[in-house]
Amino acid sequence: MRKLLYEEILNQRPKIEDISQLHKNPITIVLHNIRSAYNVGSIFRTSDSAGIEKLILCGFTPHPPNKEIEKTSLDATQTVSWEYFSNTLDAIGKLKSEGKTIVAVELTDKSIDYTEIKPTDYPIALILGNEISGIDNEILKECDFAIEIPMYGVKHSLNVSVAAGIVAYQSVKIWRDSNK
Repeated sequence: MRKLLYEEILNQRPKIEDISQLHKNPITIVLHNIRSAYNVGSIFRTSDSAGIEKLILCGFTPHPPNKEIEKTSLDATQTVSWEYFSNTLDAIGKLKSEGKTIVAVELTDKSIDYTEIKPTDYPIALILGNEISGIDNEILKECDFAIEIPMYGVKHSLNVSVAAGIVAYQSVKIWRDSNK
Protein backbone atom coordinates (compact mmCIF):
# COMPACT_ATOMS: atom_id res chain seq x y z
CA MET A 1 0.00 0.00 0.00
CA ARG A 2 1.10 3.54 -0.72
CA LYS A 3 -0.44 6.92 -0.41
CA LEU A 4 -1.67 8.35 -3.71
CA LEU A 5 0.12 11.38 -5.06
CA TYR A 6 -1.86 14.60 -5.43
CA GLU A 7 -1.69 14.33 -9.23
CA GLU A 8 -3.06 10.77 -9.12
CA ILE A 9 -6.00 11.90 -6.98
CA LEU A 10 -6.72 14.80 -9.35
CA ASN A 11 -6.73 12.44 -12.33
CA GLN A 12 -9.43 10.32 -10.66
CA ARG A 13 -11.73 13.28 -9.96
CA PRO A 14 -14.19 14.91 -12.34
CA LYS A 15 -13.35 18.39 -13.57
CA ILE A 16 -15.40 21.43 -12.53
CA GLU A 17 -16.50 21.95 -16.13
CA ASP A 18 -18.01 18.41 -16.12
CA ILE A 19 -20.04 18.92 -12.91
CA SER A 20 -23.36 19.32 -14.75
CA GLN A 21 -22.97 15.81 -16.17
CA LEU A 22 -22.39 14.09 -12.83
CA HIS A 23 -25.16 12.02 -11.30
CA LYS A 24 -26.35 13.60 -8.06
CA ASN A 25 -28.00 11.72 -5.22
CA PRO A 26 -31.63 12.78 -4.53
CA ILE A 27 -30.70 14.47 -1.26
CA THR A 28 -31.08 18.14 -0.39
CA ILE A 29 -29.51 19.65 2.72
CA VAL A 30 -31.29 22.62 4.28
CA LEU A 31 -29.35 24.84 6.69
CA HIS A 32 -31.64 26.72 9.09
CA ASN A 33 -30.08 29.76 10.79
CA ILE A 34 -26.50 28.48 10.92
CA ARG A 35 -24.23 31.08 12.53
CA SER A 36 -20.78 30.09 11.30
CA ALA A 37 -19.66 30.72 7.74
CA TYR A 38 -16.92 28.15 8.36
CA ASN A 39 -19.56 25.50 9.14
CA VAL A 40 -21.42 26.47 5.97
CA GLY A 41 -18.23 26.15 3.92
CA SER A 42 -17.50 22.77 5.44
CA ILE A 43 -21.03 21.60 4.58
CA PHE A 44 -20.58 22.82 0.99
CA ARG A 45 -17.42 20.72 0.76
CA THR A 46 -19.13 17.65 2.26
CA SER A 47 -22.11 18.15 -0.07
CA ASP A 48 -19.78 18.11 -3.07
CA SER A 49 -17.96 14.99 -1.94
CA ALA A 50 -21.22 13.13 -1.21
CA GLY A 51 -22.85 14.14 -4.49
CA ILE A 52 -25.69 15.99 -2.79
CA GLU A 53 -28.25 17.36 -5.23
CA LYS A 54 -28.70 20.77 -3.62
CA LEU A 55 -27.86 22.86 -0.58
CA ILE A 56 -30.47 25.35 0.64
CA LEU A 57 -29.33 28.15 2.96
CA CYS A 58 -32.03 29.81 5.06
CA GLY A 59 -32.55 32.66 7.48
CA PHE A 60 -29.38 34.28 8.74
CA THR A 61 -27.21 31.44 7.46
CA PRO A 62 -24.23 33.01 5.66
CA HIS A 63 -24.25 32.44 1.91
CA PRO A 64 -21.90 33.10 -1.00
CA PRO A 65 -20.16 35.29 -1.82
CA ASN A 66 -18.38 35.01 1.53
CA LYS A 67 -14.61 34.62 2.08
CA GLU A 68 -14.99 32.33 5.13
CA ILE A 69 -17.31 30.01 3.18
CA GLU A 70 -14.88 29.97 0.26
CA LYS A 71 -11.95 29.23 2.56
CA THR A 72 -13.46 26.06 4.03
CA SER A 73 -15.44 24.96 0.96
CA LEU A 74 -12.36 24.86 -1.30
CA ASP A 75 -14.52 26.21 -4.15
CA ALA A 76 -17.37 23.73 -3.58
CA THR A 77 -19.71 26.71 -3.98
CA GLN A 78 -18.92 26.27 -7.68
CA THR A 79 -19.75 22.55 -7.74
CA VAL A 80 -22.80 22.31 -5.47
CA SER A 81 -26.12 23.73 -6.57
CA TRP A 82 -27.40 26.07 -3.87
CA GLU A 83 -30.22 28.46 -3.17
CA TYR A 84 -30.96 31.03 -0.49
CA PHE A 85 -34.33 31.61 1.23
CA SER A 86 -34.80 34.28 3.88
CA ASN A 87 -37.59 32.14 5.37
CA THR A 88 -37.07 28.43 6.03
CA LEU A 89 -40.81 27.73 5.83
CA ASP A 90 -40.81 29.05 2.25
CA ALA A 91 -37.98 26.66 1.40
CA ILE A 92 -39.86 23.75 2.96
CA GLY A 93 -42.99 24.65 1.00
CA LYS A 94 -41.02 24.56 -2.24
CA LEU A 95 -39.38 21.24 -1.32
CA LYS A 96 -42.77 19.70 -0.46
CA SER A 97 -44.18 20.87 -3.80
CA GLU A 98 -41.28 19.01 -5.44
CA GLY A 99 -42.29 15.80 -3.63
CA LYS A 100 -39.42 15.70 -1.17
CA THR A 101 -39.69 14.08 2.25
CA ILE A 102 -38.76 16.67 4.88
CA VAL A 103 -36.54 15.28 7.65
CA ALA A 104 -35.28 17.16 10.69
CA VAL A 105 -31.88 16.21 12.05
CA GLU A 106 -32.82 16.90 15.65
CA LEU A 107 -33.31 15.30 19.05
CA THR A 108 -37.09 15.09 19.51
CA ASP A 109 -39.47 12.93 21.50
CA LYS A 110 -40.17 10.96 18.29
CA SER A 111 -36.86 11.00 16.41
CA ILE A 112 -35.57 7.74 14.96
CA ASP A 113 -32.01 6.59 14.44
CA TYR A 114 -30.42 8.18 11.36
CA THR A 115 -29.76 4.73 9.89
CA GLU A 116 -33.50 4.01 9.69
CA ILE A 117 -34.25 6.21 6.69
CA LYS A 118 -36.07 4.09 4.09
CA PRO A 119 -35.52 4.05 0.32
CA THR A 120 -39.18 5.09 -0.04
CA ASP A 121 -38.32 8.38 1.76
CA TYR A 122 -36.40 9.63 -1.31
CA PRO A 123 -36.11 12.26 -2.65
CA ILE A 124 -35.25 13.60 0.78
CA ALA A 125 -34.45 16.97 2.35
CA LEU A 126 -32.39 16.93 5.55
CA ILE A 127 -32.79 20.01 7.74
CA LEU A 128 -29.97 20.97 10.09
CA GLY A 129 -30.43 23.77 12.59
CA ASN A 130 -28.63 26.47 14.50
CA GLU A 131 -25.49 25.48 16.40
CA ILE A 132 -27.02 26.52 19.75
CA SER A 133 -30.81 26.26 19.48
CA GLY A 134 -31.23 23.63 16.76
CA ILE A 135 -34.37 23.61 14.64
CA ASP A 136 -37.26 25.88 15.66
CA ASN A 137 -40.52 24.17 16.69
CA GLU A 138 -42.43 25.88 13.84
CA ILE A 139 -40.02 24.18 11.41
CA LEU A 140 -40.30 20.81 13.17
CA LYS A 141 -44.09 20.89 12.69
CA GLU A 142 -43.53 20.91 8.92
CA CYS A 143 -41.21 17.89 8.95
CA ASP A 144 -42.35 14.40 8.03
CA PHE A 145 -40.11 12.91 10.70
CA ALA A 146 -36.89 13.51 12.63
CA ILE A 147 -33.67 11.54 12.77
CA GLU A 148 -30.95 11.62 15.38
CA ILE A 149 -27.36 10.51 15.64
CA PRO A 150 -26.87 8.49 18.83
CA MET A 151 -24.54 10.00 21.41
CA TYR A 152 -22.50 7.55 23.47
CA GLY A 153 -20.55 10.02 25.57
CA VAL A 154 -21.35 12.87 27.94
CA LYS A 155 -21.99 15.49 25.24
CA HIS A 156 -25.42 15.55 23.65
CA SER A 157 -24.60 17.00 20.25
CA LEU A 158 -22.04 17.25 17.46
CA ASN A 159 -20.80 20.23 15.50
CA VAL A 160 -23.37 20.91 12.76
CA SER A 161 -20.86 20.32 9.96
CA VAL A 162 -19.87 16.95 11.47
CA ALA A 163 -23.53 15.98 11.86
CA ALA A 164 -24.17 17.02 8.25
CA GLY A 165 -21.38 14.74 7.06
CA ILE A 166 -22.67 11.77 9.02
CA VAL A 167 -26.29 12.05 7.85
CA ALA A 168 -25.32 12.98 4.29
CA TYR A 169 -23.13 9.93 3.81
CA GLN A 170 -25.60 7.60 5.53
CA SER A 171 -28.38 8.94 3.30
CA VAL A 172 -26.21 8.38 0.22
CA LYS A 173 -25.45 4.83 1.39
CA ILE A 174 -29.13 3.99 1.90
CA TRP A 175 -30.02 5.43 -1.53
CA ARG A 176 -27.19 3.71 -3.39
CA ASP A 177 -27.72 0.37 -1.63
CA SER A 178 -31.38 0.45 -2.68
CA ASN A 179 -30.44 1.07 -6.32
CA LYS A 180 -27.88 -1.68 -6.86
